[in-house]
Amino acid sequence: MTGLQELLREDLRGSTPYGAPQLEVPVRLNTNESSYPVPPEVVAEITSAVAAVAPDLNRYPDREFTALRTELAAYLTRTTGTAVDPAQVWAGNGSNEVLQHVVLAFGGPGRTALGFTPAYSMHPIISRSVGTTWVDGLRGQGSTQAFDLTAESAVEQVRAHDPHLVFLCSPNNPTGTALGLDVVERVYDAAERAVVVVDEAYAEFARPGTPSALGLLEGRPRLVVTRTMSKAFAFAGGRLGYLAADPAFVDALRLVRLPYHLSSPTQAVALAALHHADTMLATVEAIKHERDRMVDGLAALGLEPVPSDANFVLFGGLADARATWQALLDRGVLVRDVGIPHYLRVTAGTPAETDAFLAAMAQVAGQDGFGTDDGSTR
Repeated sequence: MTGLQELLREDLRGSTPYGAPQLEVPVRLNTNESSYPVPPEVVAEITSAVAAVAPDLNRYPDREFTALRTELAAYLTRTTGTAVDPAQVWAGNGSNEVLQHVVLAFGGPGRTALGFTPAYSMHPIISRSVGTTWVDGLRGQGSTQAFDLTAESAVEQVRAHDPHLVFLCSPNNPTGTALGLDVVERVYDAAERAVVVVDEAYAEFARPGTPSALGLLEGRPRLVVTRTMSKAFAFAGGRLGYLAADPAFVDALRLVRLPYHLSSPTQAVALAALHHADTMLATVEAIKHERDRMVDGLAALGLEPVPSDANFVLFGGLADARATWQALLDRGVLVRDVGIPHYLRVTAGTPAETDAFLAAMAQVAGQDGFGTDDGSTR
């Protein structure tokens, strides 16, 4: 009798699924969710919106989610200063589904995707899941900073691998570092046959003066910018991601999406949140303040936080990242072990959560000491 492992695609055998620990702890700072609940006035409109569509759930939803695309385009136009037309917008159940649509349409067997590691771990998972060959590019080449990606290094790697898809994260997850537009422009020009995806899931948290790649879309039909409502909108449970690109690019995605992939309740809930965009985004500045507090507090403890344009901080200087992760968990604080030796990542939350995290870190330092990368103690 044939076992399931033998029936499973060979390229998937031995793989592990994506997933961060979902543990009930007092301070949960491991998945870059917002710690702030949806405001009551938004909850009221969501409830009303879902009630309004409920009687018609016997019918399929608007396949083109026209009203939602219109509101998303208006939001991008208002907040970035770049005019975005609804015909340029696509959406899905979280940005992961949107990214999957892109890879389904432009990747696949016999094609290659390039990303610059460490970066968002779902990019290779999505690519491989549809048979695309994944190539781990490198960061820190030609730079004094370990996680920087220079235009020169990126272009050199693009020319070496000649991919069909290139993934750029700005701000990058898990490092929090943003890219200059020169990197995007030069990668686009060098990758002559590739779709270039700029993942801007954390764009609303970027420090002042950090540009969006949305301003580069005009005249670049192979460029796509992805966004999400999960982070800055405090809407991770709403599962709504989206992108902006050339209308012809968006049209290609219709070839691979499942029929009626955005349900009527999903569209209604997302529209209600967008109607209250200013309210939903009101916590962004507070979260940025806590992020910067974490950077300062970690540095004061002798650690090595990476300056961040996201809602999290990657910090290094740990002799044993896993042991520090467990020590924090033992104190009721859950952070993320992202698999980078000597580093952990922590989400910026409420002031009380920042206090708890920094206090726990200080306790760990006082009890065990932090080891530097060469094994000595601080």
